[in-house]
Amino acid sequence: MKPHRAQVSGPFTMMKPSDFKDSRLRHISEQSVFQVHERDGSASIPRWPWFVFLSGAMGCLICSSLSHLLACHSKRFNLFFWRLDYAGISLMIVCSFFAPIYYAFYCNPHWQLIYLTSITVLGILAIITLLAPAFSSSRYRPFRAILFLVMGFSGVIPAAHAVILHWGQPHVFVSIGYELVMAVLYAAGTGFYVSRIPERWKPGAFDIAGHSHQIFHVFVVLAALAHSAASLIILDFRQRSACAR
Repeated sequence: MKPHRAQVSGPFTMMKPSDFKDSRLRHISEQSVFQVHERDGSASIPRWPWFVFLSGAMGCLICSSLSHLLACHSKRFNLFFWRLDYAGISLMIVCSFFAPIYYAFYCNPHWQLIYLTSITVLGILAIITLLAPAFSSSRYRPFRAILFLVMGFSGVIPAAHAVILHWGQPHVFVSIGYELVMAVLYAAGTGFYVSRIPERWKPGAFDIAGHSHQIFHVFVVLAALAHSAASLIILDFRQRSACAR
């Protein structure tokens, strides 16, 4: 007769959801990182569009950090990394559309596909254009700013559609309010970027701190925070609202 061996739990032991005594921990353990489960457990809302936005925002800031750090290395690096910076901004704009459009048109997959495909194609074309060396010069600074604004404000159409589609839903109105704040912040940052205020008023005084490009980045981060709030609100709305059958 073989001796009985006691099972010892270790850090690598697989645990099942039923092993959790606390009901809240059990509920969390049963959820996928990429799914938001509805209260009745009948359906689940994918969370991947939210992570698309986060990835785009982090990718944009990483590209910007690399550009500011390495663009001064040489002329070759300067051309490459500033183009990478512009491509990162386009990436962030495109990724910002995924969460609100996906959740707002969750019950309308055709419109969802049309809007997401349109902004993705527009973003790819913008990135290809911005990666061209000819558009990296300061002469095309206004053109780049206009391109970013066109991409950003192309969201007016799906936003208006979402308001009409979900008329009377307070979550949607609050989310649109945050998106308007985001648009104002982006526009203000772009205004500083194009006008080169305040360094144009006092050249040399803002070379280290207070430069228009730095102000632009502050507005970009604030706009991203506003968009985060809008996306979470529309996600909460989708969790609470079932699609009509």
